[in-house]
Amino acid sequence: MPVKIRLQRHGKKGKPYYWIVAADSRAKRDGKYLEKLGAYNPNTNPATIDLNVDGAVQWLQNGAQPTDTAKAILSYKGAMLKHHLAGGVRKGALTEEQAEKKFNAWLEEKAAKIQAKADGLSKADADAKAKALEAEKAVNEARIAAAAPVVEEEVAEDVATEETTATNEEE
Repeated sequence: MPVKIRLQRHGKKGKPYYWIVAADSRAKRDGKYLEKLGAYNPNTNPATIDLNVDGAVQWLQNGAQPTDTAKAILSYKGAMLKHHLAGGVRKGALTEEQAEKKFNAWLEEKAAKIQAKADGLSKADADAKAKALEAEKAVNEARIAAAAPVVEEEVAEDVATEETTATNEEE
């Protein structure tokens, strides 16, 4: 039975949410699956991925073929690297401890990159909000400045009208 690691779509129209599953390649896209390996939510920035790395590696070692998108997700989370390192351990190129050490170093580096991106996004968001606030303040000040002379003119006209009325009454 040929097994694929692929995405199974859930969620509503325009808001996709995917399960990462190991399924028979002949099954329907959203049909029966053998095991749920995780979830992928592309609606957030950065995308949220919850993956059982050990389960994915087990399926890869048993011959499951990931689809292109699933392979990208597995690479992003390190399942493909762990599978590669496990192959090296089987062949005797490195020990289990060395493989685990390399994988943990890669995970730390990847976590730092993700955190840097999240910080950059939050900083860009804060900068955009600050610029919008400054622009709004400038517009409000311009509105106030435009409205102020009109008020002064009306007051001046009212004063002039009162003076002429008072002058006419005196006469």
